[in-house]
Amino acid sequence: MPGSLWADLADLVLPVECAGCRARRVPLRHGVCADCVATLGALRPVPVRPDPAPAALPPCVALGAYDGVLREVLLAYKERGRHGLARPLGGLLAEVVAAAVGEVRPVLLVPVPDTAEAARARYGDHLGRLARHAAARLRAAGWPVRVRRPVRALPRPDSVGLDSAGRAAAAAAAFRLRAWPSAGPVDPGGTVVVLDDILTTGATLAAVGSVLGAAGLSPTVAAVLAATRKRRSG
Repeated sequence: MPGSLWADLADLVLPVECAGCRARRVPLRHGVCADCVATLGALRPVPVRPDPAPAALPPCVALGAYDGVLREVLLAYKERGRHGLARPLGGLLAEVVAAAVGEVRPVLLVPVPDTAEAARARYGDHLGRLARHAAARLRAAGWPVRVRRPVRALPRPDSVGLDSAGRAAAAAAAFRLRAWPSAGPVDPGGTVVVLDDILTTGATLAAVGSVLGAAGLSPTVAAVLAATRKRRSG
């Protein structure tokens, strides 16, 4: 895809700011300075769960909280067209998958699909790119991994301003199963892992998990890069 290729090349050769701390005129590797690389490298995947959690939400593991350097890098990747970040972020997502699954075994990665409108706004399928890089990193470490897209996203209204119940209702109606033969079965002893970038209320992951479960592919775990922290009033 010419647009994506240009974005990757531009991110590597133009004197842009660090995606994590916005520092300028510092050496960058895939768009991130050494200090931010160290910050991201120090993160370790941990189990997370929103409160309240949707009933169909699988166990979730996140690299870290949605703040600081991790938040800035994710925003740069998703909202500011810094597609060169897909490789390092995909590598970090692979670490989350490995921690969530445990021992090496066959894994089917299922990224949460974007709507067509969201994909156009972000110049492509941002989770699809992350999933491909995560799969490559896992395969290099000896994991049998496949990436499949058995779920499609339907057009839906903006969830900004919705409460947890509203988000859950919107998400439940937002996904449908594709024709299953193109996706292929799970390998014997394999694990289905749903991928997302940010966990908020869990409504999206629960909805995708329900669609997969109806097809006999209930996810064992969800792997995400960041999880929001619930703000307490008072």
